[in-house]
Amino acid sequence: MINKRLLIKNLLAHNDESSFYDKKRQLNLHSKEGKGKFAKHICALSNSNPSNNSYIVVGVEDKDNEIRGTDFYDDSRIQNLVNAYLYNPPKIQYENVPFPKLPKHKVVGLVTIRPNNKISSFKKPVHNIPYGAIFMRVGSNSTPVDRDAEMNYENTATVIDIENSSHNSIALSLEGVIDFLNNHHKNMTSDYKVFKELFIVCWAGNKKVVKGKTYYSRVDIELINEQIKLFYSTLDEVQIEYDDNMFSITEYVSLGLNDKTSYYPLEKISINFHDNGYYKINSTLLFDPPQYNRRMMHHIYNANLALIAKLKKGLPLLEREDKDLNNLPHTLMICYLNGFNEAKRKLIEAKPLLKNYPDKSVYISFKEAMRVLRKMKYNSTT
Repeated sequence: MINKRLLIKNLLAHNDESSFYDKKRQLNLHSKEGKGKFAKHICALSNSNPSNNSYIVVGVEDKDNEIRGTDFYDDSRIQNLVNAYLYNPPKIQYENVPFPKLPKHKVVGLVTIRPNNKISSFKKPVHNIPYGAIFMRVGSNSTPVDRDAEMNYENTATVIDIENSSHNSIALSLEGVIDFLNNHHKNMTSDYKVFKELFIVCWAGNKKVVKGKTYYSRVDIELINEQIKLFYSTLDEVQIEYDDNMFSITEYVSLGLNDKTSYYPLEKISINFHDNGYYKINSTLLFDPPQYNRRMMHHIYNANLALIAKLKKGLPLLEREDKDLNNLPHTLMICYLNGFNEAKRKLIEAKPLLKNYPDKSVYISFKEAMRVLRKMKYNSTT
């Protein structure tokens, strides 16, 4: 079992970016350009490593390898994004890896690209990448090549050696549990469970009981053996269930208009542990967005656009407008889910304004709204 934190350290220590790994300060998957660049790097790494894993490390400075961290990214359907752009897409996995010196809400992202042994190419144009384009890694660059370019099988031994030196140990597991319970979450309700005498899941959050059911807010959940963060949320409510073979997380999102909110089930993630030392994660989207009166939604939509326009002009907000701004990301999300197709684009365009607003909870609300929209998009497209 590979300890992903140790794997990242070994990748960074091996050498600079190479034909089997890349590093990024952050990913931008909100725009066509960002999606195109991400798919290009996946394409190049897959074609350059047909018989071994390749990796992208996210949250690291390019020049000096300083670990700065990135936002928790819990979209298990990122595979659908790659499938949408590439012929012969490789299997990929995105994992969130906590590091001791990073804040709780920051992680290092690890993208694992599984060996495909097939040539991946673009099946539709995106940004400045044409239909049929093929990329490979030349040093640290993802470079376009001809269709008859030869695959590179020279990295296998090196990558296997790095992975073998990154295996977990009892000491690392014990230190991970102690650090999670005693240091990172000492002021919260926290617990752990061992599955199949091998896997350790730790979780923490603010606990409350409603009608006999236990819920958590500000939740943090980690699979200690592999040092990956399974779930992190600052806003939503979460229900946790488990038995000897399974651990499940059901997330609820708070939505509403005019200060009237309700909790809606968003997604259920189930982790099934097996006796052979493997586990499988399944996710099911449960979200059924609320529907509202069309005339009322027109009024609310226009009011939010007026609020964005006021921000662009640098005008001060009234007390009520300041509160409305905190709700703006989720309100525009509701507008989009009620048929106002431009609302999502307007929200994305407002990102710089919301990010720079003095009240940081506004930008947190933006990121939470975009997370819900990503889940819905990648659940419905292939």
